Amino acid sequence: MEDWLSVYMLSRIQFGVIAAFHILFPPLTMGLSLILLTFEVLWLRTRDAFYYRQLRFWTKLFLLNFGVGVVSGIPLEFSFGTNWAPFARDTGSFVGHLLGYEAVLAFMLESAFLSIMVFGWRRVSAGVHLFATAMVALGANLSAFWIMSANSWMQTPSGAVFQDGKAIITDYFAAIFNEDLPAAYWHMTAAALELSLFVLGGVSAWYLLRGRHADFFLRLFKGAALALLLVAPLQIWLGDLQGQSVARSQPAKLAAMEAHWQTNPPGTGAAWALLAWPDEAGQRNLWSLDIPYGLSLLVTHSPHGQVRGLREFPPADQPPVWIPFYSFRIMVAAGFFMAAVALWTLWAWRRGDLTPARIGTRRWLLRAWMACIPIAYLAIETGWFTREVGRQPWIVYGIMRTEHAYSALPLGTLLWSLVTYIVVYGVIITMGFILARRILRAGPDLSSPPPAPTGTAPDQRPLPQGEAG
Repeated sequence: MEDWLSVYMLSRIQFGVIAAFHILFPPLTMGLSLILLTFEVLWLRTRDAFYYRQLRFWTKLFLLNFGVGVVSGIPLEFSFGTNWAPFARDTGSFVGHLLGYEAVLAFMLESAFLSIMVFGWRRVSAGVHLFATAMVALGANLSAFWIMSANSWMQTPSGAVFQDGKAIITDYFAAIFNEDLPAAYWHMTAAALELSLFVLGGVSAWYLLRGRHADFFLRLFKGAALALLLVAPLQIWLGDLQGQSVARSQPAKLAAMEAHWQTNPPGTGAAWALLAWPDEAGQRNLWSLDIPYGLSLLVTHSPHGQVRGLREFPPADQPPVWIPFYSFRIMVAAGFFMAAVALWTLWAWRRGDLTPARIGTRRWLLRAWMACIPIAYLAIETGWFTREVGRQPWIVYGIMRTEHAYSALPLGTLLWSLVTYIVVYGVIITMGFILARRILRAGPDLSSPPPAPTGTAPDQRPLPQGEAG
């Protein structure tokens, strides 16, 4: 039984609180930046004011999300030095460099062009503004690449030798593009895009339920649903690739995610536990609801594929089971629920219900889209819990244990700083909600004329019917 008031556990809890709060914001920055870039390209190609006004409206929410993400991310990077000094000392020659690349090559790129994207309208040419928006999108997603590369290296350390416990990089390419990175990065990118599309669709549903700007948001609602018909299945496929990668490189994590204790003998299939009551002390499940051959099919795509059980690993090297097992199932259930909502929308569309006259009859569909916003965030949080808790007891898988990586801080200092973080983050998220609510209540500006191409008069074409509402 862990001592929850030890320096070790409080250090883990504090980092978990900071990371769980911060990860709420970068995925929306990643996905929404790509969507804003798409809006701007379509506006410049078609001169359709719809795209311009969507771009201006969502830029306000993007800026708010970006700001909170920056504020919450700074303590995360500082905590490597303050709370995890042995880890920073022994792996800083690589992880420190990647965090530096993230700051210099991605965050600064994103920040430098963000001011042009937000305040450059009518001050720079259309081409320069589009370039700025593209650099913001590139910076946001490049930032995620460096962070995911560092985190993936902690999952599958490669390209390095360890001398006296310190990492010495022998092959930077192999270390950066380690085995876990491809599936993990694209899985996260698709999750960010899926989250962003559900935020667009959910906010549109909120306006449609209230009968505000119906034409304007119905068009966006349908666009988000169409995009999700591609992104949702893609995310399921990428999740499958990620699972196979984990099975190869971190079999103990996979066994914990599935509460799979006993390796299935050759010629037999491993059952998939849909639900279970894991007994870690007894190395078994007290009860489980199993699907025969399910785990073998999921992991190996063969009904008799062999899947290593947790008992093959010494108890001291086994991850906790409860959190990865149920976090993984919540993430999967959330993903399938959101895919079902996208299909439900397509069905309603085919029945002719996605029109200004009939969308009001689909109130439960609109409510489901609104519910998908917190569900999408829940999927990202539980996915991250699965990934990080499943790596335990290692901070660098198979190399450095987490219990050897934390700073020996005074217990009182840790408690005080943990409470401070919780209070400050509570204030930040409350302020964020208040500002977001103010932006949503104000709604989009549908009256100002869009800027004209450089050297021409402003676009005075009338808005489509209904946008002026």
